[in-house]
Amino acid sequence: MLHQFFGGVHPAEHKDLTERKATVPLAEAPAQVIIPMSMHLGAPCKAVVSVGDEVKVGQIIGETTGLGAPIHASVSGKVVAVEPRPFGNGGEMVSVVIENDFQNTPDPAIQHRNNVDALTGEEIIEIVKNAGITGMGGAGFPTHVKLAGAVGRVDTLILNGAECEPYITSDHRLMLERGDAVIGGAQLMAKAIGLNGAVIGIELNKPDAIEHLKALAGLVGDIRIEGLKTRYPQGAEKQLIQMITGRQVPPGKLPADVGCLVCNVATAAAVYDAVTEGKPLTQRGMTITGGAIAEPMNVMVPMGTPVSHLIKMAGGFQENPDRVLLGGPMMGNPIYDLDVPVMKSTNCILSMTSKEVAARDPAQTCIRCAKCVEVCPMKLTPLFMRMNANKRRWIEVEALNVMDCIECGSCSYICPARIPLVQTFRAAKAEIRTQAAKAKAVQEAKEATKA
Repeated sequence: MLHQFFGGVHPAEHKDLTERKATVPLAEAPAQVIIPMSMHLGAPCKAVVSVGDEVKVGQIIGETTGLGAPIHASVSGKVVAVEPRPFGNGGEMVSVVIENDFQNTPDPAIQHRNNVDALTGEEIIEIVKNAGITGMGGAGFPTHVKLAGAVGRVDTLILNGAECEPYITSDHRLMLERGDAVIGGAQLMAKAIGLNGAVIGIELNKPDAIEHLKALAGLVGDIRIEGLKTRYPQGAEKQLIQMITGRQVPPGKLPADVGCLVCNVATAAAVYDAVTEGKPLTQRGMTITGGAIAEPMNVMVPMGTPVSHLIKMAGGFQENPDRVLLGGPMMGNPIYDLDVPVMKSTNCILSMTSKEVAARDPAQTCIRCAKCVEVCPMKLTPLFMRMNANKRRWIEVEALNVMDCIECGSCSYICPARIPLVQTFRAAKAEIRTQAAKAKAVQEAKEATKA
């Protein structure tokens, strides 16, 4: 039985630009890839190659030093730089720059695995870890950490095939074109955490994907496909949990606290490739789209490919874009340098014209219409959060559960005063984290002095 989640909005979908276009390989591989040492939630990796080294596809070039996932070369060739480069999340990040030799020579360690059925759950998790797999639909949380933390705590595995963000169709195409990998990955992830099956949630605006996966799931019997009413942000993990199970994740808690684990369908396919073929995560499908793009497309992209190269592959700009985003229009990050590289969590490059961008009148005075409260899927009070954030009342902002904000953009979308609410909450969350870190450092210093 399906349930409902709170709030949500219905932005125009704009998926018709690419939803019927098959995922294709790049017509021309990039001459260089720029691979940031941070493509996951957690500490950046440490580069383990040097300038002049020859590398192969799938070779480890960055090793994790804590919470994180290893990073692998996406092309074969020569390392020409290990230095800070512009980063899609803002600022710069130490990156390994590889000059492509266009041979795509695989690392010898990549081998097809014949004994998949004999693998234990622990062995599957270790393979996922070594393959550098992270969440491919959101913040990039290391998948092996998610799986390990779910063992003994979770009774429901949910795969997110909702793809609710406007414009993006890469997951839709993945489910149609590699449905066997999605189903197979779901089975492997379920086995890794001690379950017998999983649920895949897909919005009803993708009927072909629903029917295709239902047909495949019918062959294995332990995977259930649920069609979900189309509403943004259906794909947010807490909303997906509430929709499918009726359970609500309390403020400050995690999905595992209510017995659920949520992963993206692209993550499941990457798990399948890693376990069955020994392939680390070196490429992903993504959507290149928007009104400014001459030939919108779905394409398979090596990690570290510059955005400028992908725009060129999509025919270039047919008119000057108003903005270019990594991701969709609701949650994507605007970029100001087209040479920034794509990462493991990059599912879309969106180039929007001025006509596609909502009217940007100056923000007006909040009239407390409460539309932001009505649409907030987390049942927060954005108007009061903003009021206290503007006055730098961080204790009050945190007490209003701003840290539970999923930054979906529903409040900004619906606000008739055009107030940039999400940007305010991102800044507030960053300030609260900074203050918490400072307080922790002061406390540790005091304890060290006493000792």
